[in-house]
Amino acid sequence: MSASNVKQLCETTREKLKLAIQQMESFLNEYALSQLAGEEEQEMKEFYQGFLSDLRHVLVFSEVSYESLGVTLRRATFDVDFAEKALYDVYHRCVNSFYYPKNECYSEDGRYAYTGQDAIRFGKKPIKPARNIILEVSKIYEELRDELSYYESDYLTQRRMQNQKI
Repeated sequence: MSASNVKQLCETTREKLKLAIQQMESFLNEYALSQLAGEEEQEMKEFYQGFLSDLRHVLVFSEVSYESLGVTLRRATFDVDFAEKALYDVYHRCVNSFYYPKNECYSEDGRYAYTGQDAIRFGKKPIKPARNIILEVSKIYEELRDELSYYESDYLTQRRMQNQKI
């Protein structure tokens, strides 16, 4: 990929991460476990604990990637290899952390992807703000996944052929 294309992809990826970060931070600053679970039974409290934990992980990975892309773009000379590594990290840390959460409070059901319906399915029925935050940021991470899909396999293959560490 040409340097100008990689730089443009870094810029758009950084902007999308910024938007996702703002939305997740706003939600996490507004809602605590006690507000989400309320007087629900223990099972729902555990659901929300996992939900908040997964959301925090995605937020941290996104913030680290956002900063890494910022460093990439601020360098006096644009380093394509460093930029591609940063984009690879966005795909494998942020996008994968979002779509494959550790606590599996939600998951993507690909059967709904082509129907115009939300492809995200929840393990338990969350309150509306919790549901909304996942659905809102899922649109951002879906765009990132589509734009960065090259870095899922082709980037790795290229690096392996050059005998470089990843």
